[in-house]
Amino acid sequence: MTTEPRSVLLGLIGQGIGASLTPAMQMGEGAAQGLRLLYQRIDLAPLGLGPEALPELLTAAERMGFAGLNITFPCKQAVLPLLHELSEEARALGAVNTVVLRDGRRIGHNTDCSGYAEAFRRRLGDAPRARVVQLGAGGAGAAVAHALLAEGVGELALTDVEPARAEAVVTGLEARFGTGRARVARDLAADVAAADGLVNCTPIGMAKLPGTPLDPALLHRRLWVSEVIYFPLETALLKAARALGCRTSDGGGMAVFQAVGAFRHFTGLEPDAARMERHFARLTAG
Repeated sequence: MTTEPRSVLLGLIGQGIGASLTPAMQMGEGAAQGLRLLYQRIDLAPLGLGPEALPELLTAAERMGFAGLNITFPCKQAVLPLLHELSEEARALGAVNTVVLRDGRRIGHNTDCSGYAEAFRRRLGDAPRARVVQLGAGGAGAAVAHALLAEGVGELALTDVEPARAEAVVTGLEARFGTGRARVARDLAADVAAADGLVNCTPIGMAKLPGTPLDPALLHRRLWVSEVIYFPLETALLKAARALGCRTSDGGGMAVFQAVGAFRHFTGLEPDAARMERHFARLTAG
């Protein structure tokens, strides 16, 4: 008697998510593990919706039997009051990118933080990190900032187009890691000049928002430069940094390892990270 494969229904809620590779990575790993895994994009942009639609969308997902949802911009903070439970990391970050729907409960996790940390260890594990500058303090930025301090960054200077957002992330970092290790950047040029590393957590550099998040003239060859953007893998910032001889890390690592963590939460199975990396490489080849 043939046993039917286990079915898993997942989704991604966000705005402008047509280019996301998360669905393909999750479905590819599901197929390799013998699952019938279906992953649906729920793109708010063509629906003319915003974060205010989250209560209705979560209820609909529960009624349709979804096992979980990935959550991305602009909903990572807005989803918090709609959940029954938060992981310790999601609570510390004040942002959720993975919601498990199980037994009538909504459980929020954050795999952006662990995903960036794993990519950092693999790609920049031996890099100097006394002083690092981070551009952007949104949902992904908060996760990256916590990951950087957990990975031993001595002092993190944060900047954001909304200064209050950077202040809020610094407050969260101080609560978790103590005072003196994070601050709002007041003089970006001076901070970058003194830094060992630079991390871009803004959307500037994406295919739909081309350009660089700071003047490339501020870069110097002693810097390592890290991106969270993976579409394209080589942003204008990384291209400029490589031209100077800087060590660089693209956003592919975080994309893969956040998906690895989410798959684990959704299915209860252990994903094959190397296989997911190979799948991501195929998806982005050329």
